Amino acid sequence: MNKMVNRALMTLIMLGAPLMAHAEKIAVVDMAAVFEQLPQREQISKQLESEFGDRMASVKKLQEELRTMAEKNQRDAALMSEAQKIELQRNMASKKSELQLKGKALDEDLRRRQGEEQNKLLAQVQKVISSVAKKGKYEIVLQRGATMYVKPDADISKQVVEALSKGN
Repeated sequence: MNKMVNRALMTLIMLGAPLMAHAEKIAVVDMAAVFEQLPQREQISKQLESEFGDRMASVKKLQEELRTMAEKNQRDAALMSEAQKIELQRNMASKKSELQLKGKALDEDLRRRQGEEQNKLLAQVQKVISSVAKKGKYEIVLQRGATMYVKPDADISKQVVEALSKGN
């Protein structure tokens, strides 16, 4: 029985030896860390802020007006006539619906633009990853999350960030 197991093990070792001789050079990239460290992120953030700044200010103003009305309603409700209460509540309802409408539209537009900019950035990152992989003669590049363990020298995330920072 032992001889049979030993022979089977030796056979497996002999079959595996040629595979080990052709082992591929593999690297990993931590995409989350790369995106977090990119200087382009700040530029995109500023660009989107300038693009949507007026609309954000408008939504903030509506929020402030609604909050002020709610405080007035709470503070002065005992002193107001029934007609004044109804008028204030109608104004609050109107502001609330306007805020919801503008807020939702702003959120959708902002998400869409962020997605567009992120896709542009992703294309740049992928191009740089390919370049770094070619320079390092890596045959396969995996995302960090797809691996359980990797040697630190196989992680090319820092090289990718450096290359992107230089404008490559």
